[in-house]
Amino acid sequence: MDNDDRIVTQEDINNSKNKKVDSEDIELTREFEPLDNNAITEESISDDEIVLDQAKESNIIDEDMNSIRNTDIYAKHNRIQKLKDKKKNKTKKTILFIIILLSILLCVGIFVAYKLNPSSADINADNKTNLEFEKMLDEKNNKNKAVIGQKEDAKKIYGVDAAKVWNSLNTYDIDNNGKKEVFLTFDDGPSTTNTPKVLKILNDNNVKGTFFVTGKAQTIDGAPQILRQLYDNGMAIGNHSYSHDYTFLYPKRIYNEKNFLSDIKKNEKKIQESLGMPNFTTRVIRCPGGQMSWQKTEPLNNYFIANDMVSMDWNSLNGDAEPPKKDAKALYDFAVKESKGKNLIVLLMHDTYGKEETVKYLDNIIKYYKSQGYEFKTLV
Repeated sequence: MDNDDRIVTQEDINNSKNKKVDSEDIELTREFEPLDNNAITEESISDDEIVLDQAKESNIIDEDMNSIRNTDIYAKHNRIQKLKDKKKNKTKKTILFIIILLSILLCVGIFVAYKLNPSSADINADNKTNLEFEKMLDEKNNKNKAVIGQKEDAKKIYGVDAAKVWNSLNTYDIDNNGKKEVFLTFDDGPSTTNTPKVLKILNDNNVKGTFFVTGKAQTIDGAPQILRQLYDNGMAIGNHSYSHDYTFLYPKRIYNEKNFLSDIKKNEKKIQESLGMPNFTTRVIRCPGGQMSWQKTEPLNNYFIANDMVSMDWNSLNGDAEPPKKDAKALYDFAVKESKGKNLIVLLMHDTYGKEETVKYLDNIIKYYKSQGYEFKTLV
């Protein structure tokens, strides 16, 4: 019988069990017995290194996993932060938009309020601008519009229709419906000596006068400028002929229509030249010596009526052209006497050369008329 084919006995089984137990005991004994340095072999070292490498690999894997986890967390954090930043930016933009919108609405509100209820300073500024614009338009229009006798603003306050005054004088109506009015009139100027002084006294007393000027007087150096000052200060200007020559105007004391009208027209051109105003004209004429002093003047009346002009004499005077020569006090007394009992007074005086006493008395006579309740008017 071969060895492979032999019959396994009970004894063989028992021996096998005993060997197994001995093997286990040996392993247990080896596990608990002290480590013998001499027993360490290259094989055991190799096994330990493998275990160590496996541990390191495990740590690396863990580190990689941690790194991956950290990377994921960081990326997630970044995404969250970006979302927060985006939300913040959107909020900021919304707030900025609201601020801009409110600012625009506020500006619109202020503008509307300003237009509906401008400040007094703005109103004054606008009014000033409007007045300046109106003044500019007036000046432009005035270059073409006729100026008759006196500046328009002064005329509205002081001017009286000369035709009505002429009618009152011719009918001897000195009651003037109970209204006291005095017309200060000055003949034969402008002079470079007395007219400026007369103008100053009138201005100081805040009254106006009517100046009947001659053409010859305007030929004196400086006289045109003085005439312009009269106009600029609101005085009325009348035509007193160019020559003031009795023999030319009234030969043999008889009115000469041709000579007279040509002389009047020549003086009107001279007045325009002196004023620098080709659109200036006057409808009030005072005949040299007075129309009442000359003969056959009826055609002159017809001419004046047809051309809306007026011949203006006087009903009172201060006597500065009447002999004898008078001082200021005598002129005052003469004028007061001439004015007694008259509500309507057209007072004849002169502002030409040699009439210095008239200048001296003028302030007193103005104060006298004021004390008597007279209003100072001009003839236009």
